[in-house]
Amino acid sequence: MADSEAVQNPPAEQPAAAEGAPEAPKVPSKNELKKRAKEEEKARKAAEKAARQAELEAQKAAAEVDYAKDFYGTLPLNQSQSRPRRERVQIASLNPNMDGQTVLLRARVQTSRAQGSKMVFLNLRQRTDSVQALLTVAPEKVSKQMAKWAAGLQIESIVLAEGVVKKAPEFIKSATVGDVELHLTKLHLISGLETVLPFTVDDANRPEPTEAEAEDVQFKRVLLDTRLNNRVVDLRTQTNQAVFRLQHAIGHLFREYLDGKGFTEIHSPKLQGAATESGASVFQVSYFKGKAFLAQSPQLAKQMAIAADFERVYEIGPVFRAEDSNTHRHMTEFIGLDLEMAIEEHYHEVMELLDGLFLHMFRSLKEKYSKEIETVRKQFPADEFKWREGPEGTLKLSFKEAVDLLVEDGVPREELDDIDTTNEKRLGRIVRAKYDTDYFIIDKFPMALRPFYTMPDPEDPTLSNSYDFFMRGEEILSGAQRIHDAKLLAEQMRGKGIDPASMSSYLDAFKLGCPPHGGGGIGLERVLMLFLKLNNIRRASLFPRDPKRLEP
Repeated sequence: MADSEAVQNPPAEQPAAAEGAPEAPKVPSKNELKKRAKEEEKARKAAEKAARQAELEAQKAAAEVDYAKDFYGTLPLNQSQSRPRRERVQIASLNPNMDGQTVLLRARVQTSRAQGSKMVFLNLRQRTDSVQALLTVAPEKVSKQMAKWAAGLQIESIVLAEGVVKKAPEFIKSATVGDVELHLTKLHLISGLETVLPFTVDDANRPEPTEAEAEDVQFKRVLLDTRLNNRVVDLRTQTNQAVFRLQHAIGHLFREYLDGKGFTEIHSPKLQGAATESGASVFQVSYFKGKAFLAQSPQLAKQMAIAADFERVYEIGPVFRAEDSNTHRHMTEFIGLDLEMAIEEHYHEVMELLDGLFLHMFRSLKEKYSKEIETVRKQFPADEFKWREGPEGTLKLSFKEAVDLLVEDGVPREELDDIDTTNEKRLGRIVRAKYDTDYFIIDKFPMALRPFYTMPDPEDPTLSNSYDFFMRGEEILSGAQRIHDAKLLAEQMRGKGIDPASMSSYLDAFKLGCPPHGGGGIGLERVLMLFLKLNNIRRASLFPRDPKRLEP
């Protein structure tokens, strides 16, 4: 028993590790711990920096809130959505007495100039008038964003501007209204540009260069063809706005004077079955299965109206001449101011009425349109147009007397069967020097130079009862007593190579009895060109037509 009790149990064996079990994770070293700490610190600082930057951005944005966002910008397309009936003013009406008044106006941006980031100067234009506008950054009124937007407006944009009128500290020479300026509070774009300007209105307003200035390239000057090819922009110039105000005035004064003398305005057809003056200068057009002609004048219709007892008639309308003349004073289509009247005793009744008409025009233009005339002279400097007033009246020369003046000045008499354009201008210079007038009348032209319907002189059948009126040495009216006797008219037609049968409806009017009568035809554009001395008739026509131009 003792032996068995003495036997001790052996120690238990440790179990073997199971195959494939994961190893215990390694404890990171001190270097690794340091590296991780640095990365965490770096990320923390980057996050703090980003937060600070975001906070600064937020603060900056808050500081630059566009408090003027409702005071500027592009307006919605005007489709007549509303009509608030806000009063608008014209730039021409602005004056120092309006100092402190708030006004609203629509205008074009003629020029724009930013001065730093807080001030913008604009020259705003309406037709012939312009004013300087100033936009200045101000708290709660004009923001930097508004100033930046205004400075970026394209020249010739149309804007709606609201601002306060302020007396100008000194006269602003760059504006026609220079004693005030407009301090803008609101500015909205009505219509911008979708293409590039062919030239600026400022460049187109510059005076024509003299030969000595032709090589001076300091400023751009716009050639006439370039102007006419881009006529819409060219017509915006203050010069052209004034030119066509004056063209309107001439037409108005023509009507005004004749209405006061008992005339009736008529409207004759421009499609005719026969040429009225000469087949060589008439436009022929197709007319269904036949042909027709564009009227060279309302001559036949005027005379037929007199035969119909209208007594005194006038017309303002287009005249067509198929003359291949590329001169400074010819166009293929122009506006004719025509009149015809019955006479009681002598054709000088007509000539004297026409003289009174021109004097009425000249006086009224000078008295009522001096501003427009002065505007044109800035670009086209010229001597003031002169005419004679007082008891001596308008200078009247016979054709023979006009020829004698030219002969005295050195022109060979044999060259003066007719007075051509060169000698017309020469005669104008002679008359200006001798009689101090730009306006005169020549009477009693040779019969060979006049149309078939002109009445011959009763004493010398080689002369006619006809006259031309001149301005600055160029013809602006041609007129005469007309033949009212049907037999004599037919005889004269044959003498000019015209078959009376081809104009039977015209001839028949005189077979039914017609009073003695006379009249004249005036070229509107030519009168305008010569009064202002524009040097080229195309400048006096809205969209001129000549042998080389049918567009725009």
